[in-house]
Order: sequence, then structure tokens, then C-alpha cells
Amino acid sequence: MNYLAHIYLSGSDRQLQVGNFIGDFVKGRKHENYPKGIQRGILLHREIDRFTDCHPLFIETIELLRPAFGRYSGIIADMYFDYLLASDFKRYNHSAPLCLFAANFYLSAIINYRWLPERVQGFIFHFIWTNRLKQYATYEGLEYSLKIMSHYKTKAINPELSISFLKENEETLRSRFNIFMPEAIEFVRSSASE
Repeated sequence: MNYLAHIYLSGSDRQLQVGNFIGDFVKGRKHENYPKGIQRGILLHREIDRFTDCHPLFIETIELLRPAFGRYSGIIADMYFDYLLASDFKRYNHSAPLCLFAANFYLSAIINYRWLPERVQGFIFHFIWTNRLKQYATYEGLEYSLKIMSHYKTKAINPELSISFLKENEETLRSRFNIFMPEAIEFVRSSASE
């Protein structure tokens, strides 16, 4: 899962959200250099990634994508899952619409700015300014995020193909996601109570 889903699965704890958001940027035991709440978020990020990568529906989704996207199928699946969450956000969050949820997270990121890794500090204000979390809810917004990824990560990510594939397969992808996401929510809930 990508940024939105990780933040969503963190609940309302600001440091947990920030830790979960930066999880991919903090390797090994470097999480120990952060405040306890952010540490918990980084570790939660890793648990969510393990859960997702082993989940049969996510594996099926990657297999569906593999002929078109090859080794980048996992990245595209993560992006699709954020789109599927954002575009049907009220199904999963009854307390606030996506725009308020996003604004609240942006405030969390600013409050905890000094704890963001340097790479994240380098893009966070653009991320906020472009309202990236809300943008995931539309094809155009998702395509914009994919263009950024193709520019900064790898040219092999094809934003136009990604969006056309999503449009053609959205019903299948959404039906899988609507089974997967409640299981992810329950996984995080049960992990927190252990």
C-alpha cells in the first residue's frame, strides 16, 4: 500500500501517522533514533507491508498486473490501492471526508517536520501544496503521482498505461480491495492490542 493507506491505518495518533508515512525511508534499526510514537509508526509500516505482500488478494492483484507492468507490478498495485481507498473514502472513514483527513495529516507532518528524513523534507511541502492525498481519488490525480514516480524513480513506470489498465480492470480491482481492506484494518487493530 502507498501513502494514503498507511496513514489511514495509523488512526488519529499524529506521530504514529508520521512514522507510518516515513517507513520506507527509515531502514534497519535507524527507527530507534526517533521518538517512541514515530518508532511505533515505522514498525507498523513494516508490519503492514509484510501483511500486504503475503495477502492472497494482493498477490492475485500483482499477478493480474504482471503481464503489463512486470517487476513494477507491486508499485502499481500499491498506487491502485490508494486510488481505491481515496475514491471510496467514506466507506472506510465515517468521521471525516478525505479533504479533512488529508489536511489533518498535513498538519501532523508539519508539526513533526524535524523528524522527517531529509528526502521526505525535500518533497513534503510540494506533497502538501498539491494535496496529494486527496488527488489519489481521481484518475488525473493518480496519473500525476505516477508521473512524479516515473520522473524520480524509474522511467519504466508508464502513467498512461497504468491509468488505462485501471479503467479497464477497476471493477475486479475494487472487488478485491473491498475484501482486502477490512482484513488490513482488522490486522492493524489486532496488532495494536497485542
